[in-house]
Amino acid sequence: MIFFDTNLFLYAASQAPEDCANRGIASQLIADTEYVISTQVLQEFIAASLSKKRLGISETDLEETINLLTHGAVVQISPPMVRHALTLRRRYQISYWDAAILTAAAEAGCQTLYTEDLNHGQIYEGVKVINPFLTIP
Repeated sequence: MIFFDTNLFLYAASQAPEDCANRGIASQLIADTEYVISTQVLQEFIAASLSKKRLGISETDLEETINLLTHGAVVQISPPMVRHALTLRRRYQISYWDAAILTAAAEAGCQTLYTEDLNHGQIYEGVKVINPFLTIP
């Protein structure tokens, strides 16, 4: 299974012209991949959609996206996962939020995490990070 971070859904929903290339990549991945997300991804998507006006995500688009995302596999964040994320944050010197995403991916049994927020190709406790927006020659 593959875990998707929030940025894939933000790019897919973005109406900003500068996000056009990433919108295509994200939309294709979302359409073609069986993925897992967490409640954190849902919350981050809502927060960014409402606060980042440059994305041009309407209330209708926001609600439709959340309705679609909640029909798939969603990991609920638990207190032990929060504690584990704190451990990963210290171990890898990453943000708590990135550590929480890694923890949720591992909890779901995902071996791959698609995100642009961590080191492409690095394996964090069995979860390999792939940045789908890198142009690799």
